[in-house]
Amino acid sequence: VQLQASGGGLVQAGGSLKLSCVGSGRTFSMYTKAWFRQLRGKEREFVAVISGHGRNADYADSVKGRFTISRDNAENTVWLQMNSLKPEDTAVYYCAASREFSLSNNPSDYTYWGQGTLVTSPA
Repeated sequence: VQLQASGGGLVQAGGSLKLSCVGSGRTFSMYTKAWFRQLRGKEREFVAVISGHGRNADYADSVKGRFTISRDNAENTVWLQMNSLKPEDTAVYYCAASREFSLSNNPSDYTYWGQGTLVTSPA
């Protein structure tokens, strides 16, 4: 089981960026998927999570109304659309997957992790 994240880059504050995370394995496509982010020296922070069927999602308060998580199980892909980016959104973003059904915001509940993609949004 592997996750491959991509789409990070440099975007001015107020801009948009879309991250992608492609997974391997047919069963894996139905796992709960989430995005976390981390700044150097800080703990990994929850961003968004989506259920296996894609009907339910949850977001960190700091990104609600700006970020949207979505998925396509046929393509084994989850996306994070990020709009109205702020300097405080600058971080390495990681996608993660869990066999659990709950929409957890705890990184310890996720077994599988992608390699991270850097998002930079200077003021």
